[in-house]
Amino acid sequence: MERKELVKMDNLVKIYGHHRALDSVSFNLMEGEVHCLVGENGAGKSTLIKILSGAISPEAGQIFICGKAVGSLNPRQSIELGISTIYQDAELVDSLTVADNVFLGDEKSGKFPLIVDSRGQEKRVKEIIDALKMNLPVDALVEELSASQKQMLQIVKALYRDSKVLIMDEPTSSLGIDETQALMDIVRNLRRRGIGIIYISHYLEEIFDIGDRVTILKDGVDMGTYNVVDIKVDEVIRKMVGRDASLFYKRDSAEIGDTQLEIRGFCKAGTVEDVSLSVKRGEIFGLGGLVGSGRSELVSLIFGADRPDRGEVVLNGRKLRIKSPGDAIRKGIALITEDRKKLAMLNGRDIVENSSLVHSENFRGFLLKKREERNLTNEIVNNLSVAVQDESQTIEELSGGNQQKIIIGRWLIDDSLVYIFDEPTKGVDIGAKEQIYELMTELAKKGKSIIMISSDMPELLSMSDRIGVMRYGRLVEILDNTGIKEEDLIKHFIGVQ
Repeated sequence: MERKELVKMDNLVKIYGHHRALDSVSFNLMEGEVHCLVGENGAGKSTLIKILSGAISPEAGQIFICGKAVGSLNPRQSIELGISTIYQDAELVDSLTVADNVFLGDEKSGKFPLIVDSRGQEKRVKEIIDALKMNLPVDALVEELSASQKQMLQIVKALYRDSKVLIMDEPTSSLGIDETQALMDIVRNLRRRGIGIIYISHYLEEIFDIGDRVTILKDGVDMGTYNVVDIKVDEVIRKMVGRDASLFYKRDSAEIGDTQLEIRGFCKAGTVEDVSLSVKRGEIFGLGGLVGSGRSELVSLIFGADRPDRGEVVLNGRKLRIKSPGDAIRKGIALITEDRKKLAMLNGRDIVENSSLVHSENFRGFLLKKREERNLTNEIVNNLSVAVQDESQTIEELSGGNQQKIIIGRWLIDDSLVYIFDEPTKGVDIGAKEQIYELMTELAKKGKSIIMISSDMPELLSMSDRIGVMRYGRLVEILDNTGIKEEDLIKHFIGVQ
């Protein structure tokens, strides 16, 4: 029996400024198929699924759903056409039950028009749950669910809407081994029911476990679609990471001295397990691993943003008591977070307030010194070549690269000993990247210790002296950065020998 083509996308083009996020990419999905989508960060995976889910529109190309041509989709049209996206960060209402979340906005009334038929809703949801053999109580509050159960709930919501296409974006990134296997079983069950699944994952072993076909993207270009049984993991990796060597930054070396920072036996249940490492003066210690490997969770513990169950931080031979980020800052530890918009920027406030935030909060009394703050801001703007019109501009009016410079600059005012950079060049252009790399190199030359988390392979390989590999919350190995290739690094990340 011939299977129906559920989705067909031909020669999609998406352009942001001078950057082609997608360059004539084609992709299709059949019913009852798991079609995997792989590529490094920035390869174009998210752009492709955002077009299909209606979040953004392409500049060129055609989209067909069940054989019918559709114009530019919006989110409502995409859902009405039977397309649902299962995000790694579930958008659910914690204070409602599983059944209430499924019916949210489409509540069923009983005998009386204004009274919700809770029992009827629970019965319908339980039918879907039982059909997929899920461990998901219909009357539990969402806040009581595990990460895997929240993923299951999103799937139930999609099936209640009679979705024929599921987009699963890194669904196992926050799951343990047993939870991942349970989700894999559900995916197989969905495939048997004729649902088409677009499956995105950095874990290549999952691709070879459940995938029927795999499409490989690199720098917005389609590197080919293959039957999973016809391609080896090494070939997938080569097609994912092959690139011009000119994209690697050539940093100056810095003199590496004695150990300055030690992390001893850090543990946090469910996220970080018995991690120990040391960083020397003048060293850039890269921290790599797949999404969900525990990298950001580790540095949150070091910085005092989260409290470890056990573990010690030792700085220049002295044990530190870090109970809050303020403690870490005063002891000489700085953190440039990955999510600048959510965790680092004061939106609606001018660049002066954003520049002087750390200094004013942690090293001054109750009175703000406006003149000093303006002088510090001018120093940051001049030293880091921040493109601003005037100091009254709000930070969100700046480009991503200039926002990042302001955020990095605020940490340079008080001369920390340890700098933690979490995805330092995420969302910035090439010019700003090089300036940030130069700044990190200068800090290393001054004897600072740097921990750099990055999902960008060229960044890790060109900037790090050593690279720590995180997997499932553990620091599984530390590599000397000599002669390592991207293919080798990915194999270490995913545990392929």
